Amino acid sequence: MLEAKLNEAATLKRLLDAIKELVQDANFECNEEGINLQAMDNSHVALVSVLLQATGFRRYRCDRPLPLGVNLGSLTKVLKCAKDDDICTLKATDDGDVLSLTYEARNADRIAEYDMKLMDIDSDTLGIPDTDYEARVTMPSSEFSRIVRDLSLLGESVRIEVSKEGVRFVSDGEAANGSILLKQTEAARQRYQNYGVEDSDSEMEDVKEEGDESDDEEKEKKKVKKEKVKKEDSDAEETKGEEDDDEEVKPKPEDDGEEEMSDSENKKKRKKAPTSNGKAKKKVKKSADDDDNSSGGVSIELTQHVTLTFSLKYLVNFSKSASLSDTVQLMLKNDVPLLVSYTFGQGYIRYYLAPKIGDD
Repeated sequence: MLEAKLNEAATLKRLLDAIKELVQDANFECNEEGINLQAMDNSHVALVSVLLQATGFRRYRCDRPLPLGVNLGSLTKVLKCAKDDDICTLKATDDGDVLSLTYEARNADRIAEYDMKLMDIDSDTLGIPDTDYEARVTMPSSEFSRIVRDLSLLGESVRIEVSKEGVRFVSDGEAANGSILLKQTEAARQRYQNYGVEDSDSEMEDVKEEGDESDDEEKEKKKVKKEKVKKEDSDAEETKGEEDDDEEVKPKPEDDGEEEMSDSENKKKRKKAPTSNGKAKKKVKKSADDDDNSSGGVSIELTQHVTLTFSLKYLVNFSKSASLSDTVQLMLKNDVPLLVSYTFGQGYIRYYLAPKIGDD
């Protein structure tokens, strides 16, 4: 039996939107490690590999390996009936021919149930060989989407060149040519330095951080107590001072001028206050702009100059996965299929695309 519960139905919806035009029918292979999908397009030019890890689900149970043959178009229609923030549960029995989907609202005031017929699909799992890629380009997924979308307006193919200068995307069309060069920046190199690398000591670091937080909380409590005592002492002194002032003689009428002067000075200070707030707003806006500028750039790991040509139609389809991840990684090697990888919270989606050779 399979039971898999996701915190948000949006994850499945975005995943299906990314691959439904590339693959029509496919098997979701379910096992104790998670849910896998591997399929090729009809022309056998592109391959898509999806992994939803068991740890990425709110609840996951799979008693034995179970294939779920589905039509991705039909599954997409069923998923459209769910809201993005609905809790989505997938259920299937070992010998059943139905996939059950349950959508539960966050406040539990609405529960929708759908049943979808499964298909018998004959498909062989392809072995993907380990490859030592000569170039690895990590960049914002939105930038990659924009580049392939813009160049697809000019021609059908794009030539990707990776060198020490950067990564260049070139498209030669009948009416116009286009070339886009992305240079590596130090900020991007540092930001993507550990991208895709699993840190085995992350759990230990989390424990240390929790310990540090508890120590900080104790220090904060002590600090609050001290401030509270100081405040009580100051309040007592102010009360005593007010009593002494009441016993003093009232000021003469001549002092009214000084009070008027102090009032006028206070008004001037109040008028100046909005100006300082305006400056603060400008500073905040400037820092926000700086953050936006620092989010661009690419990181390149290169062992050899690489130049390959690919079909833009497929790359545009791949770029739809930008809704799943803010970062995309391109891995290239001469005469080897391109790997386009998106990693997100529940797992990853990877595309393999064969390069064009000659006039193909």
